[in-house]
Amino acid sequence: MVESAAMLNDRALLLLKTLVERYISDGQPVGSRTLLQYSGLEISSATIRNVMADLENSGLVSSPHHSAGRIPTESAYRLFIDTMLVAQPLEQAVVAHSAAQLQSEQPSRLTLQASRLLSELTHFTGLVATPRRGGMMIRQVEFLRLAERRVLLIIVLPSGEVENRVLQLPRDYTQSQLTEAGNYLNQHFAGRSLSQMRKQLRQELQQLHQDLNELMSAALAAGEAVEEEQAQDYVISGKHHLLEVEDLSGDMGRLRGLFNLFEQKTDLLHLLEAGQQGQGVHIFVGAETGVDSLAQCSVITAPYSADGQVVGTLAVVGPKRMDYRHVVSVVDMTARLLSNSLSSV
Repeated sequence: MVESAAMLNDRALLLLKTLVERYISDGQPVGSRTLLQYSGLEISSATIRNVMADLENSGLVSSPHHSAGRIPTESAYRLFIDTMLVAQPLEQAVVAHSAAQLQSEQPSRLTLQASRLLSELTHFTGLVATPRRGGMMIRQVEFLRLAERRVLLIIVLPSGEVENRVLQLPRDYTQSQLTEAGNYLNQHFAGRSLSQMRKQLRQELQQLHQDLNELMSAALAAGEAVEEEQAQDYVISGKHHLLEVEDLSGDMGRLRGLFNLFEQKTDLLHLLEAGQQGQGVHIFVGAETGVDSLAQCSVITAPYSADGQVVGTLAVVGPKRMDYRHVVSVVDMTARLLSNSLSSV
């Protein structure tokens, strides 16, 4: 897209920028009279029409049927984002309100609040991938005997959140043996991350009593399952806003595809993971998302962190015709505030 910009002169770039901004604002094909009014250029309508014809030949604008105006193509949005977009600073009152919304000692509550905040401020759909727990800390572990060869594993996180897993074991254990195993783990690994616990415990398993090896291994496997589930989920807010978007509401088949996408999650999680690469805000327009159901949408993502380590991604899903200046600022601000809140938990 930078090459496309280099092929256009300043006048063509200004007219394209004006066209994209007016189409985002009004949602109507943009004619030469509107371009002349808002571009500030002192040129004739005929000259504008000639420039529009060149832009259309370049694949940057198109002419809807029965209209004298033109609308931007996906390539035009990409060019606008890459070379012309300047984020719009948010008012201090909005920032203060947002910071007040992201207050909790529970990470799960914070991610839910963040998704609601994204939806509230953009009137689109807000997504927050739940934090990756590869480095999650363990406060306490407990084993409870349920029945023969069935054990309940209780993992308590520093936030107070509790994860339960039922272990199906190859042999039976008494409650006394289970208590002994729990005491050992709490004594040697409390306050450490699950990844640290896993590495050290595997080194020490050979030195433990053989009868407890299977139990400890099962506990590690269950802990890995907790991590996996935490890493493959997200919270979502404001799906109903997409029903109110004129550019999307006219195609019920596409809307059904979008809502199915939100339910199935897998494709969106891959997209969120892609947005986690690198730093700062990423913008995926239409086909760039790699998801058919998002062909008429843009997805704006940003990674968020805890204690300086990236742990997840948040995003806004909306139409390609969105106010990128505002939405980019909202996504960036929310990512920063969520990072600050998670780091203080």
